[in-house]
This record gives sequence, structure tokens and C-alpha cells, in this order.
Amino acid sequence: MTTQTFNAAPDADIVVGVDGSDESFAALRWAMRESALSGRRVNAVYGWTRSWDMGAEPDSEEGWERVRHDIAAQLRRWVDEASEGVDFDPADLTLTSVKASGTAALLQIGRDARQIVVGRRSLGPVARWFLGSLSASLAESAEVPVTVVRLAGGEEETVTNDIANALSPVEEKVYYLPSEGVVEESRRPVVVGVDGSDISRRALAFAAEEARLHDAPLQVLFCWQLKDLGSVPGYERAVAPIEVGQRRAEEMLAGVLAEASLPEGLEVGSHAFHISASKGLVAASRYASHLVVGSRGLSGLDAHFLGSVSRQIVNFAECTVTVVH
Repeated sequence: MTTQTFNAAPDADIVVGVDGSDESFAALRWAMRESALSGRRVNAVYGWTRSWDMGAEPDSEEGWERVRHDIAAQLRRWVDEASEGVDFDPADLTLTSVKASGTAALLQIGRDARQIVVGRRSLGPVARWFLGSLSASLAESAEVPVTVVRLAGGEEETVTNDIANALSPVEEKVYYLPSEGVVEESRRPVVVGVDGSDISRRALAFAAEEARLHDAPLQVLFCWQLKDLGSVPGYERAVAPIEVGQRRAEEMLAGVLAEASLPEGLEVGSHAFHISASKGLVAASRYASHLVVGSRGLSGLDAHFLGSVSRQIVNFAECTVTVVH
């Protein structure tokens, strides 16, 4: 089998969606830090439509030119606000505003990007242009990796606290403990989910490069159920015991790693767990700095992997997530 590698043009930009929301600001800061480490440029993109409150529609080219100027100025203000205090060379930044939905703009401008970066929506007011369509439209339609940056300390954690206090039969106040309080950022690994498919090998290559870039350890996880293992030798006409399935999963995982081309000196750990991919990888995200998954899995998962596993991971992971295509 051919070893899968993740290749992007040396001059491919990091394309990030910006729309004025806190989530998009977090995505822009993440992209800028990534740029400082990788040397790649950042293209901050704002996709706007008539649904944005811009007043009466212009009736002349001069009027439209003023609208475009105002939108470009707004994008500049957002970028200046979001990037304050970030160690980043402004010469490596491009600003792009385009009359299109945010998803369409990112797909168009980011079609040859190293990756497209967006902020993950919370339960509060968020970017109108990707609300509810991020995993369905952007992560599914993009042909390049899509990175979804989680905004720590958002409203969803406050609501989690409220739920915990409503259901806990104690008088003391209960607090949700976020991942940042469990493991220090500097000690958290890059985690990648693999299953033996070609796309998961591409995810492994992407994750290995991220780990090398950030000088972080790499943890490779194979979260499996019996239906994901294909034909288990000796059990072609019977259900394999869990311990046999575990050995089979470990063999598949070892095979993936043996075929991978990993950076020299990279600290790598690997684990096979008998658990569904969505539950296992969301649990792992609590202790990861970055979680990387493929957009589709083995043949048994192909029809629903993106709509099920990847969507759950994007929505519920407690760290930044990249979906590799």
C-alpha cells in the first residue's frame, strides 16, 4: 500500500474566516500563531451578503464602491482588534472581502489553501454566515483540511455549570472543569484518529506535521468496534470476542504506523480502544491541544462518517479540531 503523505504547496496560505464574532477572532489568532511557526501567509476572509445590515441597497456603481470600501474598513478594524498582542508579522497578512456567504467565500478562496480555519459556534450570538452549516457545508465540501478553533470559556461552559448545579443533589456550587484546568497546554499532545483508511493516513500525516511544528508529542488513536475491523481472520462466519478484536485493532494500528513517514525525532504514542470513534475521540480531546480526524472512515463508515462522527467531534470536542480530506 502506498504511504499517504499530506502535501500542500509551499506557498499555500492559511485561510481564516473573520466576521466580527469572538469565535472568528479566536480563529484568526490561532491562524496567526500557526503562520508565525510555519512561515505561511494568512488570508483573512469576510464573506458578506445583503443579509448584513448595510442600509439601503446602492443604486449606482459609486454607491457599491462605497459599500465595498466600508466593508474592507470594517474587516481591517476586526483584524486589528483580534490580533492585538499576537506576535505576528503584518506583512504576512492579506485581507479579502467578497460578496458571498461565508461558507461559499471560504470554499472559493481556500480551495488551494494549506487549511481553512474557522471558529466554532457557541450557544450565544455567533457568525450568521456559518451558523449551523459549518460541518454540513464547509467541512463536507472543502477539499482541503478545515480547522475549527474552540473558544475556551464560552457560554456553553456556563450552561454546563448550570446543568451540573441543577442536577447535583448537594448544596455546594458545582463547577465544570474544562480541559485547560486538567492538563497544562504545554503538556498536551496532538491527537489523531486513524482506522486504516487512506484518508486517516492523510490525517496522520497532517497531525504529525502539526506536532513537529508545535514541538508537541503525537498520540495516535484507533477507536474501534467490531463492525469497523472488517473480516477478522478465523472469525469470518462468527462474531469475534472482544480480546480478539483488540488484537486485530492493534495489528491494524501497527500497520498504519509502520507505513507512515513520520518526522525524525517526533515523540509518538499509539493506542487502540474498544469504543466508538465519536465517544473516544471527544474524550481524548479533553487532554489534547489539537485533534485531527479524517473526513471519512473505512467502508463500513463511508456513508455516514462525516454526518455522524466528524460532526459530533467538531461540535463537542474540547480542543481545536481539524477535519482532513
